[in-house]
Order: sequence, then C-alpha cells, then structure tokens
Amino acid sequence: MYAERFWRNSWDDGLEDLDPGQFDTTYVAMIKKAFEQVPDKTALGFLGVDITFGEVDKYANQFANMLQENGFEKGDIVGINLPNLPEYVISLIGALRAGCIISGVSPLLSAEQIKYQLNDLGSTGKKVALVTLDAIFAGHIVKIADDIPQLKLVVAASVAGFLPKIKQILGKLLKKIPSGKLTPLAGKTVLEYHRDVLKRSSAAAVEVDITPDDLGWIQYTGGTTGAPKGAMLSHRNAAHNMLSINRWLGWEWGQGVLLSGFPMFHIAGLTVCESAIFFGWTQVLIPNPRDTVHICKEIDKYKPTNMANVPSLYQMLMADPKFKELDHSTLGTCISAAAPFPRESQAELEKIIGEGKLLELYGMTETSPVSTMNPSKGHKKLGSVGMPIMNVDCKLVDPATGEAIALGEAGEICIKGPLVMQGYFNNPEETKNTIDEDGYMHTGDVAIMDEDGYLTIVDRTKDMIIVGGFKVFSSKVEDALSQHPAIGILALIGVDNPQRPGSEIVKAYVQLDPLYNYDGNQEALKEDITKFAQEKCSPYEVPKVIEIINEMPLTAVGKIDKKVLRVKKE
Repeated sequence: MYAERFWRNSWDDGLEDLDPGQFDTTYVAMIKKAFEQVPDKTALGFLGVDITFGEVDKYANQFANMLQENGFEKGDIVGINLPNLPEYVISLIGALRAGCIISGVSPLLSAEQIKYQLNDLGSTGKKVALVTLDAIFAGHIVKIADDIPQLKLVVAASVAGFLPKIKQILGKLLKKIPSGKLTPLAGKTVLEYHRDVLKRSSAAAVEVDITPDDLGWIQYTGGTTGAPKGAMLSHRNAAHNMLSINRWLGWEWGQGVLLSGFPMFHIAGLTVCESAIFFGWTQVLIPNPRDTVHICKEIDKYKPTNMANVPSLYQMLMADPKFKELDHSTLGTCISAAAPFPRESQAELEKIIGEGKLLELYGMTETSPVSTMNPSKGHKKLGSVGMPIMNVDCKLVDPATGEAIALGEAGEICIKGPLVMQGYFNNPEETKNTIDEDGYMHTGDVAIMDEDGYLTIVDRTKDMIIVGGFKVFSSKVEDALSQHPAIGILALIGVDNPQRPGSEIVKAYVQLDPLYNYDGNQEALKEDITKFAQEKCSPYEVPKVIEIINEMPLTAVGKIDKKVLRVKKE
C-alpha cells in the first residue's frame, strides 16, 4: 500500500530488516548462551530472594524431566495459572525444553473460565497439564477437574515457595499469603511444585527435537467479541520479535536490569520475561502490579535500567510520592504498551524519570506481540506508537469497506510479516476472518499514520462512538480531556441515544486525580469539565454525560476495562 515501506526512513541509523536466517531458530536455542555464560548472575529477583541463571537452568530441567516422567510429549500442552512467580519462568522454560506448548491462564479467571480454556486446549486430543497456585487448586480446580477430561497433571505452587521457611510460616499465620490444601483428583496426577518437582526430579538436560515452525505458545485473547480465542505462536514468531526488539532498542547483552508489572500470562509480560532471559538480564518479578509501595522498594534496591508497564501502572506510580523521590538516573528506556497513554500523563512521567526515556510501542497477541515502536535514539513522538519495525509491512484500511485509506486519515491497522500468528487454535473460521488472503492481520485497532510513518492509535473499531453519523475516536478525546486538572483517569463509552435511534451520546467516566483540591461539589465539577471539553473538542465529541467514580475498573493486565463500564451504564 505505501511505497517501499517509506517509514524506514524514520528508523534509527544503521537499522535494517533482519535476514530471515536470523530468526530461523527456537527460543530454547536462543537462551542457551545465558545459562552457559552467566550461571552465577541473578536471573530473577523476587521478594528479597535472588535466583541465579544456573539455578533457573537446573530447575527448568527438573520441570522438563517431570513432564516426561508423567507421559508428556512434544506437542502436549502446559497451562500456567500463576502470577509473576519464579515458578512461572521455570515452568515456561522447562515445558518448552520438553517440546510442550505453553498457554498462559490468568489467575483472575473464574472456575468456569479456566475450564473453558483447558477444555479448548484439550479439544484436539493432546494431554494438558496445569501449573497453578495451591489456593486456586482448592478454590477452583477441585470443582472443575472432573469436567476436563484431557487434564492429566496438576502441579500446585505457593506464592511463598521460594521464600525462607520462617517467612512462609509467618505469612500463612498472618494470612498475608493465600494458600490451599492439595487433595487427590480422580484420574489425574497432583504434585506439589517444590516437594515433588524441585526436590525429586532429575536435573539432567532434556533433548527434544524442536524446529522454528513448531508451536511454542497458545495465548488466549481477552474474548471482547465472543469466547476467548487461542493465538498460535511459533518459535520463529517469537524469535523474530525478540531479535527485532533487541536490535531496535540497542540493548546490550548481559548489561541490563528489567522491571515490569505486566503479568506473564499476558503476551506483553510473557515477551518481557522471555526477552530478559534471552538478553542475559536480571529481571525483577512483580507479583502484584497494584502494590506501588513494593514496586518503589524494588526500584530502590535493584536500580532497573529499563521498565515496561501498562499506562495505568505508570499513572499509579506517579500518584505515589515515593516514586517521585527515587533516583532514576540509572533508568534508560521505559516502555509503555497495551493501552493508550494520554500525552499529558506521558509528559508528567518524563518530568520524573527524565526527558526522552518513555517509548510507546504497539502490538497484540496475534503479532507475537510487537509490531511498531518509536525510535530508540531518534525522535519519539509522544502519543504515537512509532512506526512498523523490521520485516513488518503495514496498511490502513476503512473498517467498513476494507479499502485502503490515505495518509492522515483514520483506518484499521493491518499487519503482515514473520510476526503474524499461525492462526487461531482449532478455529479456522475466525482465522480466515482475521488474516486476509494477502497475509495481513486485521487488528481491529484504528490509527492515523503521518508522513513520517508514525502511527497514532485513536480507537478500537468496536469502541468507536457514532454520534449523528460522526465518528468519535475515544482515545483522541480522552487524550484532550486528560489535561483537565481534576482528571486522573478517564474512559469514554457510547450510550444509545433514545431520541435518535442508531445514534449514540458520549459518556465519560472520571476517576479524580488524588492531588486535585476537590470540594465535593460534583455538579460544579461536571460543568467545569464540560466547559473544558467544549474548548478542546468538536461539539459532537463533548461528553453529554459525566460520571465520577472512585476507582476505574481495570483488566488483569491493567487496561481500563470498558466491558465493565458498558455493563455499568445499564
């Protein structure tokens, strides 16, 4: 669509497409260097405990051997139903070494949602294992296990599994650590992670023939338009993305410390975790991304060189006075992804961490995930997610017609290249609806591309609000209104207009900035916000209804959950 991928002119000097031979590899092969060259270096920092690359290597071999001892073979599936614990990283590497396929299972899912995902994973007859928390085992798994025929193995871990014994005991006595009792499950093997895997299984290396085109991951999307779908990602997909990220950002092997609040069951957290292992970096595990006090303590202790978070977490950190007091001189690139980040908040963050350090990027589960980034050294446009990265082609189309649109107009982002998933698991119809005949992945995200190739996300196609025939792009309006001093976090949705069938009105949900001097007069504040909106926006973009709420609903990864807000409106 765009001649010769013109955005390459905006890449940093020296960048060029990767030779396909470079990502003709597997993740298992890619990470060997770290385990061989820096075995004594801290790989994982977790609640005061440091775990070395050598220890992770050993534990991952034990996990791989345990899987084989229980009859798991290449192509079988391991669901990981944990927060960001060392056991997640160990299970991930061990399962891949055994030739198994990983699937992140959010620990915030209900029992029925867990059952749906595990049954979907087992629908083609492959054996399924689940690594979960003992508390989730007792609360959910015992209730649904009989209804998941392909679930053959359950391995239960504790949040405190790697902590010293005294902290484990005190944590459970003081009820600061969730826990649950393990009980037998008919027809299934139940193991305790540390007792039955890390103390009993062999640490011998496991050799399984894995190819670049083998599946390594089936990561489920959020199910915003129907049931969740599993995006199938190959080792080649992941290799391209990690190598591209490394080259684009210029991160030096073995020289960094990474801190991220992204949960690993989400594609962003998964890639951050896997990249840190590949880079030979120390990574600081954050089990609860909403605990900003703990995050600040970890920043103070580990002095991260890089961070990666969802915008709402950066906003929560900015609201914590301790974060502003920290020394951020060692901090380099701060990545923001997974949701729009208002320009006003971006500027505020850079005042704290240092100008030019924030880098927005864009991706999704189906693109492994990163497809566009702002330059690492060149001009970063605040509010933009940058331009397509190496080996990636991009076109923008009219969401209604599928026809290509001109630069400067809003259109659906379509992505093509070695990062695009293999398809949706056991769902060829959805695959056909999403990846067109030319190999372009239709993302459902609407953006504007400028003359330099920078993309600015303006909405999801499903989030567009139609007011009297005019399209209201919610993120564009949210970005403008976030400059109001009272607004901490803002979300817009469309509400049916009873006076004009087929049309909507704009409704704004507002969480106040904790530093705003508020006298409690909601009506006066709403009037002031409306007046501000009239000055900043087109008449049809101005919210007709404003609701002030105590806390914005967030998804597990920290995005604003507009599904909850749409239910709330009713």
